[in-house]
Amino acid sequence: MEKRAIQVEIRSARDNPRRLAGYVATFDSEARVGDFVEVIRPGAFAATLGAGADILALVDHDPSRVLGRTKSGTLRLHEDQRGLTFTIDVPDTTLGRDILALAERGDLGGMSFGFRAIDEFWNGNRRELRAVELKEISVVSAWPAYSDTSVEARAKRAPSWRAFDRWR
Repeated sequence: MEKRAIQVEIRSARDNPRRLAGYVATFDSEARVGDFVEVIRPGAFAATLGAGADILALVDHDPSRVLGRTKSGTLRLHEDQRGLTFTIDVPDTTLGRDILALAERGDLGGMSFGFRAIDEFWNGNRRELRAVELKEISVVSAWPAYSDTSVEARAKRAPSWRAFDRWR
């Protein structure tokens, strides 16, 4: 399994404090990985997302530091024209509170993801990822490889008064 890091832009939302969202990967952005350049092509995550795989949201690729997962609905992933978006409903745990505090301060290094290449194309020292089996996404403390991604703390949307009226 390969792991790639993504540099992220951190934004703060004072009214959050229970959700992180943004882009874990962006399409057609180059990243230098060792002695080669790597690019993720649109649709690279589609097969994994379509198969309903259980993907974890971790801290620093550590499976003992889980923030959410697709199986429980606390991690949601979606491909759009720009890349792979994510939303994590962060747990009210020491780990969750620490990650949210670091995001608010701008201290996180970025986002990363663990995957296995399914369809790749090499042209000299340039690698194109056309299809990958996504295993996990991670909030990382330092040194991501990719740029042009984002993560921000977001507030859950408050229910409307009409929703409460129906329950009276």
